[in-house]
Amino acid sequence: MHRSSIDWALLFLRVSGCLLLLGVHGLPKLLNFSHELTVIEDPLHLGAWPTLSLAILAEVWCPLLIILGLLTRLACLPILAVLLVSLFIVHPEWSLAEGQFAWLLLIIFVTVLIAGPGRLSVCGRLLERRPSAAWIS
Repeated sequence: MHRSSIDWALLFLRVSGCLLLLGVHGLPKLLNFSHELTVIEDPLHLGAWPTLSLAILAEVWCPLLIILGLLTRLACLPILAVLLVSLFIVHPEWSLAEGQFAWLLLIIFVTVLIAGPGRLSVCGRLLERRPSAAWIS
């Protein structure tokens, strides 16, 4: 496969996965913060405000970084943590069918974590100029 095709595929994966996460989970939490404080599960017993704030970090700010391709691998980690907590602590009773959206997001963001952002990203552009900046991808 041509390197350009891989870069376009990674861009599509990053953007589409992040837009799904933002649209379905992140933006509704951010835009309805007060209401979400009353209904959010608190599986780690941190309190509603810290739990919701961490969810917004993982579901709004991290996807925005990933879309840009900035600190992509690092930004995947909070998303993966929220997905794993959701699947194994908050909703352990879910069947595969009930949890399929979370599983698909897990597959997308583990793939991005492994592959990195590709060259069609802020980090990709920085790496072209400064190969020593590989740590920021």
